[in-house]
Amino acid sequence: MPTISCPEPPRSAPKIDARAADQSALDHAARLVHRVCCLAGSPGFVDEIRADNRAIRSAIKDRDTAGLFDWLMTILSYQGVSDRVAHDYMDQHGCVTWREIERAVASRPSCPKLQSYWQFYGCRYHKTSGTCAEPDHVAQCPLPTHVLRNGRLNQTAYSLYLFIRDIAGNDLVGWIEAQLASAAAPADAHRHTRMREALLDPLRHVYGVSDKVLSMALSVLLLAAPKNMRLWTEVGVGMVAIDTLVHNFLVRTGILRRFDADHPYGPACYQPGGCADIIEAVAKEIDAREFNVKFPKTFPRFVHATATASTTTLAATTRIAKCAPCAIGCLYATPSKVRASKNCVK
Repeated sequence: MPTISCPEPPRSAPKIDARAADQSALDHAARLVHRVCCLAGSPGFVDEIRADNRAIRSAIKDRDTAGLFDWLMTILSYQGVSDRVAHDYMDQHGCVTWREIERAVASRPSCPKLQSYWQFYGCRYHKTSGTCAEPDHVAQCPLPTHVLRNGRLNQTAYSLYLFIRDIAGNDLVGWIEAQLASAAAPADAHRHTRMREALLDPLRHVYGVSDKVLSMALSVLLLAAPKNMRLWTEVGVGMVAIDTLVHNFLVRTGILRRFDADHPYGPACYQPGGCADIIEAVAKEIDAREFNVKFPKTFPRFVHATATASTTTLAATTRIAKCAPCAIGCLYATPSKVRASKNCVK
């Protein structure tokens, strides 16, 4: 999982499409990204997610809320630092589990913040100073007893636990199913956006959860689900998040410039006409069934993953030709072959 920071603004329906955008910019982006998909796209993308997450699929089948919480907390623990730092810390100290928090809350701690999800707002626990918003209760509070990397993660763990207990009724799978079903009708152009927001909007109020990591975790969760859970797959294929790898891909290939959408990485990536809208608009122009007949026709998550993979390859093995940032030939050239050429996509 990428380990860069991420903006957390609310998402809106894509504002870019073939009818409204500069058609030449969209055509250019679609041609270039299609070529990248041919070079770096994995026909086994969904199968790989499912194969790597059999335990998650079993937890979904069994409605194992505790197991899903433990997996989510592991994913969320990678926020804000490198994978190596986060992994090494958890390898040494472990990660908080559902059962540990369940036992802690069952002991009826005196802190009023731990009484419900709604009351937890404003905990403000700080690990280094040992302070919080309820200093009279901190000595007996179970929240600081978990040895996590920082106090923010302690708050995230309790906030997520209380959300699942109080909002989802201890049944995360059932809550996801109900949220998706409530937003599925009518079957119009906004159906996917409604279902996606039905999940993201409540969960983005869980303390310390970024839109990027939440979207990526939900995408894996939804795509790893049993195949008969069709709404899960429908939303999972379109669940994307913008990290620095994807943003840099759009910059280096000249796509942002052609849309007249140049901006620094940050909240602007999610503004109308930003990176997220461009990825979704380009995905509509590419028939993903060309790469695997089992893929849906429009597959933003596949396009997103391919852009990430191509940028990772670029960072490791190549540099961009200074003469023409739009050149897909230059994007994959070895250093000795980097030059403006007839292969550049103009």
